[in-house]
Amino acid sequence: MKIGFDGKRAVQNFTGLGNYSRFVLSLLAQHYPENEYHLYTPKKAKINPGIPDPVQYHCPSGFLNRPLWRSKFVVSDLKKDKIELFHGLSNELPYGISQSGIPSVVTIHDLIFLRFPDYYPYLDRKIYKYKFEYACKNASRIIAVSKQTKQDIMSFFRIRESKIDVVYQGCNQLFQHAASSEALAKIKQEYNLPEKFLLNVGTIEERKNLLLIVKALTTVPKDVKLVVIGRETEYTKEVKEYIAANHLYERVIFLKNVPLADLPLIYRCAEIFVYPSRFEGFGIPVIEALYSGVPVIAATGSCLEEAGGPLTCYVHPQDEVQLGWHINTLLNNSVKKKQMVAEGHLYVQKFTEEKLAKNLIETYQKALSNA
Repeated sequence: MKIGFDGKRAVQNFTGLGNYSRFVLSLLAQHYPENEYHLYTPKKAKINPGIPDPVQYHCPSGFLNRPLWRSKFVVSDLKKDKIELFHGLSNELPYGISQSGIPSVVTIHDLIFLRFPDYYPYLDRKIYKYKFEYACKNASRIIAVSKQTKQDIMSFFRIRESKIDVVYQGCNQLFQHAASSEALAKIKQEYNLPEKFLLNVGTIEERKNLLLIVKALTTVPKDVKLVVIGRETEYTKEVKEYIAANHLYERVIFLKNVPLADLPLIYRCAEIFVYPSRFEGFGIPVIEALYSGVPVIAATGSCLEEAGGPLTCYVHPQDEVQLGWHINTLLNNSVKKKQMVAEGHLYVQKFTEEKLAKNLIETYQKALSNA
């Protein structure tokens, strides 16, 4: 099969959508090497973003049409290159794809901008809605990264259920490798990590709800610290103001620019991973924590129950008292922690690369058969 991919995020974005794009390409290249994989991107990356070698790059021939090439003119290149299937990896498809005769798949990661419009500027919401809805209505098949996202696609865009496949995301293989005691001791020293700490990973924005953890920290023993890893936004100011007002300076540690290679080791040093996000499309940090052997406390209300499984603890995203209670319960119950770690490791086996690659190929085959 000769498969084309929208490669903009794969080569230009080094967080969520970019990670997903590279994950899919690596997954397919490894497990289905008999196919041809072609990446269509407005420009190649200046440094290697981690695209597997078998993937072939395609860029526009001229500079003038780059802004419109990805959204429209790429279709003529797909036809010229005899692409048999096109996958829009990040919520979009080029205009005219449904009239081109080329079956298409689009991955929809979330519709948070419709559920929580106050988090997004008005113009962004309008653009996203137009592009996402166009992609869903014109795709041969839709991939939703969770059952929650599938329900949102059906609800907001009136798409029939039979057109949507849930294909979960995985996480980087680095999180699946065991770590020696020497490596853990070295990472603790390098980052000056506390003896006991809670961990939160993700962009520090209002939706991710870091402030709830900080509020709960006031009910937790003082020898337990909170380590936060993520890009700061304007919301960080609100969090730091609360920290200052409640004299929590020495208990909250912000780490910046942590290399991916160090992140799994930091996870493994934590007592508990806490992720009370108000809403997520899937929640990869939860998967990372479970692979790393760390008990997880997450929030109810979106898809985090899908990512965390039945043994993860869940709290209401506005209830710091409930969160503090769960933190203290786990800190004082080593038996329960060990059970959560063991059951969590079993649960994440549903997100193995082999299974996810198989699910992707099955969706591609459905798209081809519907064409």
